[in-house]
Amino acid sequence: MAAAAAREQLAVAAFAGQVLVAVAEHGETPAFTPLRELMGQVMRASAQVRRIGVNLNQAVAALNTLGQPTDALQQYARVVSAAVRNLDDLAEQIRERLP
Repeated sequence: MAAAAAREQLAVAAFAGQVLVAVAEHGETPAFTPLRELMGQVMRASAQVRRIGVNLNQAVAALNTLGQPTDALQQYARVVSAAVRNLDDLAEQIRERLP
């Protein structure tokens, strides 16, 4: 059940509740939807980029203090660049699937 709940981006208890209500009402069990999975992926990507942004801000503050770029700043810049490429790829995949 944990895997099914994860696919639906729900807590196990929430997923179990949906299944129980659907069965009690003689309905269908909640179906996996690609859009729900896609939304989960976008939310995770957004959270990762926000965390990178915090680290980048800290590295820039160190740059202002030291007057020269730190290794961390260069590393965070590479990570941000990769994250943006990944989000661009995701956006392209979404665009290709839209009618």
